[in-house]
Amino acid sequence: MKSTTPTHEKSSDSRTPNRLIHETSTYLLQHAHNPVDWFPWGEEALKKARDEDKPILLSVGYSACHWCHVMEHESFEDEETAEIMNANFVNIKVDREERSDIDEIYMKAVQMMTGHGGWPMTVFLTPELKPFFGGTYFPKEDRYQLPSFKRLLLALSEAWKERRGEVEESSASITEHLQALDDIDSSAADAVALRKLISEKVLVDCADRLLRIFDHRWGGFGTAPKFPHTFSLSLSMRCSDHLAGASSSTKEEHRELVTTTLDKMAYGGIHDQIGGGFARYSVDRQWLVPHFEKMLYDNALLCQTYLDGYALHKRDYWRDVACGILDFVMRELTTEEGAFYSSLDADSEGEEGKFYVWDVAEVKAVLGEEDGKWICDVYGVTPAGNFEHGKSVLHLTDSPEELAKKYKMSLADFWEKVRKLNAKLLKERDTRIRPGRDEKVLTSWNSLMISAFVDGFKATREMKYIDCATRATNFILSELTKDGRLLRTWGQGKAKLNAYLDDYAYFVQALLDLAAVDPNPIWFIKAQELTGVMIDRFWDPGDRGLYYTSDDHETLVVRPRSHFDGSVPSGTSVATFNLLRLGHLTGDESYHKRAEVLLALYGPYFAKMPDQFANMVCAADYYLSNSPEIVVITDGNKGSWEEMMFALHERYLPNKAVLISTTDSALRTPLIEGRGLKDGKATAYVCRNYTCSTPVNDPEALKNQLQTLSSNRGQPD
Repeated sequence: MKSTTPTHEKSSDSRTPNRLIHETSTYLLQHAHNPVDWFPWGEEALKKARDEDKPILLSVGYSACHWCHVMEHESFEDEETAEIMNANFVNIKVDREERSDIDEIYMKAVQMMTGHGGWPMTVFLTPELKPFFGGTYFPKEDRYQLPSFKRLLLALSEAWKERRGEVEESSASITEHLQALDDIDSSAADAVALRKLISEKVLVDCADRLLRIFDHRWGGFGTAPKFPHTFSLSLSMRCSDHLAGASSSTKEEHRELVTTTLDKMAYGGIHDQIGGGFARYSVDRQWLVPHFEKMLYDNALLCQTYLDGYALHKRDYWRDVACGILDFVMRELTTEEGAFYSSLDADSEGEEGKFYVWDVAEVKAVLGEEDGKWICDVYGVTPAGNFEHGKSVLHLTDSPEELAKKYKMSLADFWEKVRKLNAKLLKERDTRIRPGRDEKVLTSWNSLMISAFVDGFKATREMKYIDCATRATNFILSELTKDGRLLRTWGQGKAKLNAYLDDYAYFVQALLDLAAVDPNPIWFIKAQELTGVMIDRFWDPGDRGLYYTSDDHETLVVRPRSHFDGSVPSGTSVATFNLLRLGHLTGDESYHKRAEVLLALYGPYFAKMPDQFANMVCAADYYLSNSPEIVVITDGNKGSWEEMMFALHERYLPNKAVLISTTDSALRTPLIEGRGLKDGKATAYVCRNYTCSTPVNDPEALKNQLQTLSSNRGQPD
């Protein structure tokens, strides 16, 4: 379903546009009518800097960024500021989500220079692209202990002209440090050293370090601001469930970490109580007031985390929260072609959060006095408010179970009433002026969302979810694939930019997820083909892991890698998972050996920074677990295999490798060959440690086999 959410594009603007008017990025188009002589990143701008011997002013941001909009309004729309910029610099505007390689390189430079990072990011470069000064937001006038942007521009221009030697010496030093940061020690990158680096004890120790920063009252990690950190939650789930060496008390602590965090986030204002989906982060400790932007990737990752929690603990509320995310994405972030847009802004009508907040009078005007008073009590809407101007961010004031008791209702009746009133509030909210929407389609983020929709299908059996997953996958295969390689971004009807490591890794993961629920062989075939491209184009010939950019990507000051988990998982960690899964499903040891190289490269960092390598630590758990390989053979008749498929995905078994195949499939792997139907019915073959259980064609028998596997986890082989 297509949303009617507007973008920030100023198509009716009467001012003379700059070069950005020809771009497809919503963020760049937002700046297309600035008086600044903006260039997109490209040879035209870089050549101009070299020919005119001018420094480059690189401005990086993204469409949903609140302070990016502030800086645009204060400085980039200001004629006097633009005049200084145009006279002294070559001005380049970059969408960080399109050109994440550029953002990655220069964000590290800003962090080195200032000790912090963020967006908007402003970096000054030599014509050779070496950074010599940087920061984030700069105000129009001196304030926040920051110089005005105009004063900064004049000072840096003067330094370039009068103290050139100092500037070049500084830029050379910063660039040298950048190159060192992306290097990695490969001395331990072999399978012999690997078992010394990672073990069940190491993984438990990594997970336990998360307990030291766990907020026992409100969930999550640390204080304010608070981000979901889904990979750390995934590691805690594994520890609470099956890691050998974890004591019963440790497992219980991790269960508390997961339960408290998933509950408190869902109760809080970071969760859109009436529309579904989550905002980017909370500005406070208790998840109450969010930074209101909604990002596709956050919602994809949170959906999967809530569904993993549901599979592990069978808390129906978490499944419903995840379905709310999927329904929100279908309603507001889905293109007519079936792909997914990138984000919704925090702002509408120039105010952050205005679209989402309520006061008592507004609620009662929609619901009436009695129902309005009741829902205000449920959602903490008060005359004083908890946000600006007496408005309130909706949040559950207690757990659903306690609220039902308070109102002397069954839990089912409580939710029935809440959902009925939510629908009325949502209908009214839809009449408000909406936040802007970033209408670019990114291969990487779409792939994360495809995996989330697959998980939603497994948990609910709702065909609408698998339909969304397959439509988006087919969009990538048709619109974002060229000559067997992926492209990064699509917008305004055009695809462009060679894909990065995360595009390949996340999309292969999505294809493997589809292959675990649908017997169409194209998913598995494409997963293997694109993994081959990834290895050919991104693998370091010196066996030092994977680069973030391909071998034929444009040359930058550093060829970046993808080391750390941030708001999204590192491309390297997801690629490691994929290689392990493919190794299990194909029997090809070369996949396994490459995964071992990656685990050995990063193993020394696990204990030091488990929160920044949590997804790779989860991959290490997969590697150590002797993962079960499960194939379901079917004649292609849906009724004959869907029940078997749902049975094998019902239990929390995060380390299983699954493939659904037909008797006449084009796939040729040892897991499939020689295996057929039992008594003419869809049949599951469960194998582990090179030994297969008795083939079963009954869902209950399959559940029993998986129960045995689950009971044996954490036991030495």
